[in-house]
Amino acid sequence: MVPSKRSPTLANNLRLLALPLILLISACTPRQEPPQTDYFSAASQHTLQRNHSLTQQLALEDQRDFEQARRGLIATPPSLIVESSDGRRIWSQDDYRFIRGESPDTVNPSLWRQAALNNIHGLFEVAPGIYQLRGFDLANMTLIQGETGWIVVDPLTSTETARAALDFAFKHLPRKPVTALIYTHSHIDHFGGTLGVTSGMSLDDNSLRVIAPQGFMAEATSENILAGIAMGRRASYMYGRHLERSPTGHIDTGLGKEPALGQFGLKQPTETVPREGLQTRIDGVQFEFFDVSGSEAPAELVFYLPQHKAFCGAEVVSRNLHNVYTLRGAKVRDALAWSRHIDRMKQHAGEAEVLFASHHWPVWDNAAIQSFLAGQRDTYKYIHDQTLRLANQGATAAEIAEQIRLPDALQSRFANRGYYGTVSHNVKAVYQHYFGWYDGNPANLNPLPPAESASRYVALMGGAETVIQRASEAFEAGEYRWAAEILNHVVFDQPDHEQARDLLAGVYEQLGFQAESGPWRDTYLSAAQELRHGVMAAVSPLQGATELLRQTPVPRFLDSLATRLNGPKAADRHLTIKLVIADRKERYLIEVANGVLHHRVTSESAPADATLRVSHDFFIRILTGSVGLGEALTSDEASVEGRILRLVEFLGLLDKPDGNFAIVTP
Repeated sequence: MVPSKRSPTLANNLRLLALPLILLISACTPRQEPPQTDYFSAASQHTLQRNHSLTQQLALEDQRDFEQARRGLIATPPSLIVESSDGRRIWSQDDYRFIRGESPDTVNPSLWRQAALNNIHGLFEVAPGIYQLRGFDLANMTLIQGETGWIVVDPLTSTETARAALDFAFKHLPRKPVTALIYTHSHIDHFGGTLGVTSGMSLDDNSLRVIAPQGFMAEATSENILAGIAMGRRASYMYGRHLERSPTGHIDTGLGKEPALGQFGLKQPTETVPREGLQTRIDGVQFEFFDVSGSEAPAELVFYLPQHKAFCGAEVVSRNLHNVYTLRGAKVRDALAWSRHIDRMKQHAGEAEVLFASHHWPVWDNAAIQSFLAGQRDTYKYIHDQTLRLANQGATAAEIAEQIRLPDALQSRFANRGYYGTVSHNVKAVYQHYFGWYDGNPANLNPLPPAESASRYVALMGGAETVIQRASEAFEAGEYRWAAEILNHVVFDQPDHEQARDLLAGVYEQLGFQAESGPWRDTYLSAAQELRHGVMAAVSPLQGATELLRQTPVPRFLDSLATRLNGPKAADRHLTIKLVIADRKERYLIEVANGVLHHRVTSESAPADATLRVSHDFFIRILTGSVGLGEALTSDEASVEGRILRLVEFLGLLDKPDGNFAIVTP
C-alpha cells in the first residue's frame, strides 16, 4: 500500500495525545534555573516573630528523630549527583548541602528541621536482611535479601536514580540478581525506575516476579491523564520546580527533597494482591500482603514479614501529615477510609519490631510502632470527624479550616505536622468530598469570574492606588493574607500594574517564609517569582517516558483526545476516523458529533471518513517526538486512507494547550 499524502499537522497533533500522561510526571521535568537576582525580600519582623513563636511551641531541639534517621547507616556517598547519558542532571542531593545549623530567617524552623532530616541519606540497614536506600530520589528503595537474590520494593522514579542507588548498595552488599519487584502503589516515584534495577541485574523476565496491588496498571498508566496538563502546571508550583535551592527558595517537599527526572519505565505485574490480601513466599521469604487501596493511592498495598517482624507501611503512613487533597490537583482522597486502613495496619503490625515505609526513616520497637500508627490514624480521623461536626452546624469549608486545630497530643508529634499536607487544606478536602464546591450560600452559586469581579472590587474600593495603599498598610501590620486578597483583585484587574505585582510578590514571599508545609512554601515563592519574571516555559520529557507510554492502553490516549476537542467548533460537525494499530490488530473508531468525541473498538471493515494506520512502536515514537515530521510523512509504518481532508478537519478541531497558562494573573 502506498501511503497517502499526509497533513503537516499529523505528527504534532498525535504528539499532543501524550501530553496528559507526560504531565503525570510533570513535577519531574527538567528544572530551568531562575534568574540570578537579589529580588527576594528579607524576612519581615512579623515573619521573624511568627517563626520564633513556633520554636517556643515545639521541641525542635529533640534529637530522637535524627538518631533514628541515622540508625543503621552503612554508608553515605561523598557526593550524590546522578546524570543522564547525555550529561543532563537527573538528581542532586548535593544541592541541599546548605541545610545545616540553625534555621535561617526566611524558613519556618519546623520545616527546616524536616528538611535537615530528609538530608540524611545513604544505605541503611533496617533490620537483618532488610536495607533501604534513602535520598537517591524523592522516595525510598527497599532491598530484602532472599535465598537467591534481592527483592526490590519501590524502584524509585527514574531509571538513572534507581541504577545509581542499586550500584551504591552493591558496593556494600552482595551483588546478587533481582529476583522480584514489589510496587507498593501506583504513583510514579515508586515504579518509574524499574528498568534501572532490572536491566542486567535481574533474572530473565520469565522468572522475575512483579507484585502490585489490584488495579495497579490501570492507575499507574492513567492517573492524571485526562487533567494532566493543568495538573502539571500546578505541580510546578507545588514542587517549586523553577526555584533556586536556597534558604530563600525551595528546600524540601516535606516528603523528601524533590521528584527526580530522567527515563521512566514499568513492567507488567505478574501477580496482583486481591482485596482480601495474599500470603506467599518470594525467594524464600514469607510475605503477608494487605490491600489498602483508596487511602493514599487508588491502588496500594502494605505487607508484613513475619520472619523479620517487619512491617512495610508503603505511603499510607509517613513522618508527616499527608495530603487528603494535593495542591497540584487530584481526586480527593477519603480521610475516613484512610484512617480505617491505618487501624487495620495497626492490628496486622501487632508483633512488628520495625516499621519502614516508602518515604522517611523507620520506626523501631513495637510500642513505638503502635503509638506512631495510632497517631497517624487519629490525625486523619480527627480531621474527618471534626470537619463534619462543624459542617453539620452550618460552617463552610473556609470557616472550618480556620477553626480546626489538632489536639496537643497529636500536633505535638512531628510525624503529624503539616510538612506536606496541612490541616487547613485537608479540612477543605473532607468538606469537598461530602459537599462539593458549593457552600450553600446563594451568593456563591453563580459568582462573577475573577477578572470581572476584580475590576468591580477595585472600582468600589476607590481604584488601584487606594487598594495598594491599604495593602501596604496591611503588609506593614503583618496582615499578609488580607494583603494578598485585595492585591489579587488589582492584579486581575490590571495585570501589568508593576507596583501591585511587586507588592503582591513581597506578600507571597512572607507567606512562603512562614509556611511549615513544603508545598505551601513552594507555591507562594513560585507565585512571587512569576509575578516578577513571568511564566517559565515547561519542558516535557516526552522521550524519557517511552517505556511508560508503551504500557499505556491506546484507549487512555483517546480519552484524553476527547478532552481536547473544541466543543463549540465541533458542534455542527460529524466525523468518523478509524485508528488502526496494525501490529497489535487494534482498531478504534473515533466519532465526533454534537460537539463530543466518542471512541470504541471497531472492525477492519467498519466504514469511516478516514483511516490512520500505524504500528504501535511508530505511534509511540510520534508521541514522544523521536520521529520527525519528515519520517512521519514518508514512513511505511504510517498511512492515511480515505478522505484525508476529513482527517485534517478533525485534527483542526483539537485544542493545542501548552501547559504554560497564567495562574497569578488573568
